[in-house]
Amino acid sequence: MNVLVEAFHWLNDPLNWSGPSGVLALGRDHLVTAGLAVLLGAAVALPVGLTLGHRGRGAATGVVVANTTRALPTLALLTLLAAAGLFGNLATVLACAVFAVPPLLSGAVTGLGGVDADVRDAARGMGMSGPTRLWGVEVPLAVPQLAGGLRTAVVQVLATVPLAALVGGRSLGTIVVVGFGTQRYGQVVAGAVLVAGLCLLVEGLLALAQRALTPAGLRSLARAERAKARPHAAAVAVGAGAGSNETSRPGRAET
Repeated sequence: MNVLVEAFHWLNDPLNWSGPSGVLALGRDHLVTAGLAVLLGAAVALPVGLTLGHRGRGAATGVVVANTTRALPTLALLTLLAAAGLFGNLATVLACAVFAVPPLLSGAVTGLGGVDADVRDAARGMGMSGPTRLWGVEVPLAVPQLAGGLRTAVVQVLATVPLAALVGGRSLGTIVVVGFGTQRYGQVVAGAVLVAGLCLLVEGLLALAQRALTPAGLRSLARAERAKARPHAAAVAVGAGAGSNETSRPGRAET
């Protein structure tokens, strides 16, 4: 309980929020590092994902290969980069960019792969070239999946960037590492709360942005499908309940 009280007092101390090592400065470095990592990951993942999704060949293999990078711990990758002479936020950007590739690639491949074949055929029948079909038809229809992959990548990277403090970088993780070093565990809890709060805030903002970027027609179609699914689910539930009642009801003697 004392740790929570210490964390509350730490968060309410104005001195901890100002200065070059305050929360605001470290939060800015945290966001910049995460943003650069996601941009670098997107520069690699999106062209590959859009190409594979548009062609429809090799998409599954590409996603599997990208997902194998999830098995590589970010801390281990940071250690390898440090052994190679890369420290600080640069090493963190490179390590987190590798971590951002799988959700971005999966979102692009899944989004373009889910475009209806009839829509593709109609666009081809209208004489659209490959690039025109990709950017004028397929990408707009794949926006929900693309945005979902971006949301996942951003939140994962934001939650991983605190490891920068272990290799000499600056982020909100610095608060946690310094707290452990000085055995001020209330500061450790305060740093963890700040990281979690930042992730939740960014997740909420990106959810609103995803909704705003999704075409109105797709939102209406999704609502219609949900409305259609609800009566079916209710009917299945009622049928299952009736069946269970019949089986639990004692049999009547035949006359």
